[in-house]
Formats: sequence, C-alpha cells, structure tokens
Amino acid sequence: MPGSAAQLARCPYGDAAKDFDPFEMRDPFPFYEWARAEAPVFFSNELKYYVVARHADIKAVFEDWRTFSSENAQAPLRPMCDEGKRIMREGGFTAYSGLSARVPPDHTRIRKLVQGCFGPRRFRAIEPEIKAIVNQAIDAFADRGHADFFREFAYDVPALVLFKLVGIPNMDVPRVKSWAVSRALLTWGDLSDDEQVEHARNMVEYWNYCRELVRLRHDDPTDDLPGDLVRLQKEGAEISDEEIAGVLYSALFAGHETTTTLMANGMRELLQRRENWEAIIAEPQLIPNAVEESLRFSPSIVAWRRRALKDAQIGGVPVPKDSNILLLIGSANRDESVFSEPTRFDVRRTDARSHLAFGYGIHTCVGQQLARIEFAIALGELTRRLPGLRLAADQTIDFVHNISFRVPTTLRIEWDVT
Repeated sequence: MPGSAAQLARCPYGDAAKDFDPFEMRDPFPFYEWARAEAPVFFSNELKYYVVARHADIKAVFEDWRTFSSENAQAPLRPMCDEGKRIMREGGFTAYSGLSARVPPDHTRIRKLVQGCFGPRRFRAIEPEIKAIVNQAIDAFADRGHADFFREFAYDVPALVLFKLVGIPNMDVPRVKSWAVSRALLTWGDLSDDEQVEHARNMVEYWNYCRELVRLRHDDPTDDLPGDLVRLQKEGAEISDEEIAGVLYSALFAGHETTTTLMANGMRELLQRRENWEAIIAEPQLIPNAVEESLRFSPSIVAWRRRALKDAQIGGVPVPKDSNILLLIGSANRDESVFSEPTRFDVRRTDARSHLAFGYGIHTCVGQQLARIEFAIALGELTRRLPGLRLAADQTIDFVHNISFRVPTTLRIEWDVT
C-alpha cells in the first residue's frame, strides 16, 4: 500500500464517491494514490460509473472484452440535447466508430485491414518526412528564444504527420484540428445544451469530410490510408465505404490529439526534472525509454470507459449488468505493485513499458508505434538543436476540463539564443 499510516491519515480524501472530481486534470494523481490504497473500486455518484484504480484490475477488464464491452468508449458522457440530435440527424451524421467501440467479429475484420495499411512499413518509410516536419516547426521559433511549445510545436506536428499518412492537404489542418476538439468535448466533456449545438454542427462537417475522402479515393486512387482501404475493398476485402469513413473519423482524431498531448506532457516532465533532460542529451540512446516513461508517468489518456454486459466482479466488488465503468489508466501507471518508486520520473527506469497508456487486449491502440516514433524523433531534434531549452518561470499550466484526456492548454519554454 502507498505511504505510511500517518501519511494516509493526513490525506484530504475520505469518501471516494464524494472526493473524486472526474473532470479536474491538473493533478489527479494524489487522489489516484489514495484510491488504490483505500477504494480501488468505487461507485461515483456524480458520473454513475464504477471507477477502477489498480493496474491488475484495469488490465483484467481490458482483457475480458466479452464481459466488459467497449461499446460506450466513444459515447457522449452527457447525452446529446434534442437540438443537437436534430442537427446531426438532418446533417446525415451516421458515424459509429473506427475500432475502439467495435467488438468482434467486426472489430477483428476491420482492424486486420487497418493494421496492414497503417503499420511499420509505412511508418519507417515516412520517418524522413517526420524529421523534416519536426525541424520545420523548430525553425519557426529557434531564433526567437521562447515559444509556446504546446501551440507552436506539439499542436501541429503530429497532425501534419498523420494527415500526410491519411492524405489530408496541409490547408485543411486547422479545420480538422478544430473538429477534433469538438469531438473530444462532445464525447468526454460536460457541456451545456448551447455548447453541444455548436459542436454538433462541427461533427456533421467532420463526418461529411471523412465520407468525401472515401469518395475521392474511388475516383482518384492514392498511396495513403483511405486509398489503401478503398483498393483492398475493390480487391474483395470485406469493408464498406461507411466503415472506411469510420476508420478515418477515428484516426483523424486519435492519431494526433493523443500524440500532441504526449509531447506536451512529456516535455513538461523532462524539463521539470532537469536531470532527465540532461541525461537524454548526453545519451541519446535513452530517448526511446524516455518516451515510455513519459507514457507511463503522464499519459495523454488517464481514464477510459467500458460497460458490463453481465453481472461481474472487479477486484472482488460486484458490478451489475449494464453498469458503466471508468478505468483510471493514470492510476494504473503509478501502481506500486507494478512499478518501483512509481512517483519518480526516471528515463533510466527498467519497468516503464508495463504501462497501460495504449490500453491492453484486442483494443490496444493501433497507432501506438507511430506515436512512439514521432516523439522520439522530436526529442532527438530538440535535444540536438536546443539543448539549453527550459521551462519559462512562473507559469501556471491549466488542463482541459473533461474525464479522459489530460491536455495542457499551454507550455511556455525558453532558451538562450546565440
């Protein structure tokens, strides 16, 4: 158990159901630590979800997809208001999910096709282009001596990389990024009716854009993800245009938003604990492990959802059929039973890869290798070109209010210009 009896006695938490603030992302980790010791599975009255805090229990839920369905993973936390439903219905919005909310056999069928198109061969081929995109971003601020790392680097670099793989023109990047924000807020935020209506309009535009990409690939085959999937369809693969559009709908969000957040959170941790930044400068071979430690210590997604398809138990706690479940990945990644000194950020750590930042089981993130490659290349170029980079003093970093994504809104950095 974490901490001594005296430490736990001084802890401000005493009732998990009341003390848990699912939308506060600034520093949820002290509550996670308390929950692992005192309430590893509890019911949140605010969310009406069972909340799970320990690594072993979360891993077991991920693994048992027959009992714990992913069908609610992409469902809006707050049901859409009537006006928002009307806008989406009349706009032809029929998006379901690319992969994360599907179950076998559809999940197996579609994932196999996507992995074949969106895999190591294509990632290796694009590495020089990733490095070029990274250096173009650095070029834009290198002579200035200061930047907002989140807005000027992490926000655009993963999008430019992913959109190249998917065949999105650079001119469309701002639109697709704005749609991704709307999708995140609609799915994981706590919005008013008026706010939902605005984002519902964006979702209609987003979905129709994905459908148009598929139509264009039928007319003009291209060497990118939608082009590959349309080609496979024509060769006899079992995948519909709507399913291809669903893959794009998911990939255009998950494939860059999570990497944006990984880069920002990882840089913050490396620079706050300067010895780690200095270590990867002196020993670049540590960079891949620095990426893993960033994923463990400060993951992009700190909570994910499942639904019980039948009466079950989690950690010995009865969970009735049809219950919604929130898995605290951010807690699992600092579980004392799995990680040595889990509250210490250390790029030399030997157990970092036991994290659950990409999920586990059949729904493990299909783009995880791309995220690793992007952040490793970014760290390699930043440490080479701006080794004196540091956090700007006296800044307060806020995080977007939601239940799953720990997204910083800014990260100011500085360095000496010579």
